[in-house]
Amino acid sequence: MKKFLKQLLNKRLNNEKGLTLIELLAVIVILAIVAAIAVPAIGNIIENSRIKALKSDAVTIINAAQIYYTDGKTDAFTLGGDSATGTEYVQLSSTPTDIEVTKTGEISGSLAKDGYTLTFTSATVAEINVESPDPEEGIVVISKPSDES
Repeated sequence: MKKFLKQLLNKRLNNEKGLTLIELLAVIVILAIVAAIAVPAIGNIIENSRIKALKSDAVTIINAAQIYYTDGKTDAFTLGGDSATGTEYVQLSSTPTDIEVTKTGEISGSLAKDGYTLTFTSATVAEINVESPDPEEGIVVISKPSDES
């Protein structure tokens, strides 16, 4: 009897060589559902990180301007123009346009990278770090690439 059961078990095990079509389709459906959920979430994370990188550059510029003024400079701290005075104080990952920082730490101008633009009008560090700035106020305005409006 033992020998018979062993032969029967071996015969069944030898016939199972892979996945059935139904099992394969079930796995593909599950992977598609996971991908449908994950892709939009990852897209939002990437967008938020790009905006936060621009905000970080703005805060870096304000900190560099404070060092600039502490060094006894009296000219306005500017970046992104022909007469930029702060280039030796800061290195950015974004492109500044007509940036000016006052002695009180307010930044005006814009930063751009990867199609995203942050425009500041007399913004302080606290106003830059607001999670969702109000575009109606016009202090910090976020512009996204045109295909994602």
